[in-house]
Amino acid sequence: MPRASQRRSPAAERHADTVRFVLFEARPAGLTFDQLVRSSELSASQVRAGLACLRDIIAERGYPPMIWTRADGYKFCSDPVELEPYELAVIREKLTEIRRFITAVVAPHAVLQPKGRWIKHLNTQLASVESTLDVIAENVNA
Repeated sequence: MPRASQRRSPAAERHADTVRFVLFEARPAGLTFDQLVRSSELSASQVRAGLACLRDIIAERGYPPMIWTRADGYKFCSDPVELEPYELAVIREKLTEIRRFITAVVAPHAVLQPKGRWIKHLNTQLASVESTLDVIAENVNA
């Protein structure tokens, strides 16, 4: 079951509904962020809030997944040929973020407090996450 954001305001839900409507109207084409702002008549920050909220409610309401590509912008997509490369790109991005966090923050913290319970726990958990994401990213076509 997906976890919804703890801070989903009524305004963000209205913005999400507007963004959803605009994206459904544009189907099957996508819209860039600037096109979403113009088409929705919302401010840039309202569109950002709407997109964030929309990601939270997509599964709850049974909407198709929303993806973003450089070529098409934001769009709803049901095609596995488009979804799988998008998912793989996101996994690789998160793997890079996790690795940078480990090397830039967690490893130096471990040097400062080598016996700390928290840092040992964090290291163990992040190593597990890194390993899982790495398996997904490397063995997708195997």
